[in-house]
Amino acid sequence: MSDSIQGRRYALRFIVFMGVVSLFADMTYEGARSIGGPFLQSLGANATEVGIVVGFGEMIAASLRFFSGKLADHTRAYWLMAFLGYFMNLVAVPTLAFAGNWQLAALLVIAERTGKGLRGPAVDVLLSSATVKVGHGWGFGLHTALDQTGAVLGPLMIVAMVARAHSFGPAFLPLAIPAVASLVALFAARRMHADVVAPQHQPEQQPNLPKVFWWYVAAAGLLACGFVDFALLAFHFQKTALARPAMIPLLYAGAMGVNGLTAMIFGKLFDRFGTLVLALGILVSVLSLPLGFLGGFGAAAAGVACWAAGLGVQDATLRSGIAQVVSMSRRGTAFGIFNGVFGVSWFLGSAAMGILYDHSVTALVVFGMIAQIAAAILFFGLRKPLAAAIARH
Repeated sequence: MSDSIQGRRYALRFIVFMGVVSLFADMTYEGARSIGGPFLQSLGANATEVGIVVGFGEMIAASLRFFSGKLADHTRAYWLMAFLGYFMNLVAVPTLAFAGNWQLAALLVIAERTGKGLRGPAVDVLLSSATVKVGHGWGFGLHTALDQTGAVLGPLMIVAMVARAHSFGPAFLPLAIPAVASLVALFAARRMHADVVAPQHQPEQQPNLPKVFWWYVAAAGLLACGFVDFALLAFHFQKTALARPAMIPLLYAGAMGVNGLTAMIFGKLFDRFGTLVLALGILVSVLSLPLGFLGGFGAAAAGVACWAAGLGVQDATLRSGIAQVVSMSRRGTAFGIFNGVFGVSWFLGSAAMGILYDHSVTALVVFGMIAQIAAAILFFGLRKPLAAAIARH
């Protein structure tokens, strides 16, 4: 067997093992997120407060990656950072079952997002060192598909728990089981040929991040600003009685299934067609706003599907574009900057949409659509600059 074939096999195996880690982790935190909006509402939060809490959580998760990315590049302590991040997932999510007010629940939501921000760049760098051998789009897409399998199973657990308890709080406690499993799987991934694909210390080959990277980050920021959080959609479904409480996590489970499928498809297409695929995917996600907020239950379900498809495109392609133009020695920093901008933009957009929801749902829809369409146009315009940067990389 040639070294290239063997290397590809090892890389693929490592991606799968890391995907299993994410599968269990996603069962935990995506299960929690599937009822996050209604849970906060049940504790007394309004739409503005829900938008600010979930947006701030995403901002913390992403902004922290700016520093954790630099730390990962400096220390190469990828596995330690990953372990600490997943451990915070275990601590924060099940504790939500004991939150007696929305302020305490908000702190735990933010704590879980902090763990994600800590581990994110380290996990992305480890994955990118393997995806380079199988295709960045395909590798990240495959990982996302496994990741989203957990994102389906977690909300399904919540469906059963909410239907049984007729309350959101107790549903968080069983999520401790997949949280523990994610840590066990992480240790297994570390032992399974991690030495073959883990990034090695390299001299600086790229002292400055390429100019196209910054335009790419700006486009991603616009996308994040206009992309609605599911918590606000779920809040709307609950407030308007479009869906029964147990139906909301079921919708989310279906969305995560669509997310995983579209990630694999669009990841493969991204390797061939580049940011054109990302721009087209955004045009699909734009439809989630009018369908989700302005129609009946059927339109809302279709809106959730469009939202999930757009999220799948993002999961498979956004990180892939960065991995294509940034060298390994600078990749942790690049992922950190990208996620920092993405998270701040997500927070600003979520807060704005939460405020708009309390005053005009139509204004919320228009705001989100304008931001996403602008992002699609910018990504479309980056096709040639990105191709040139990849050729030089």
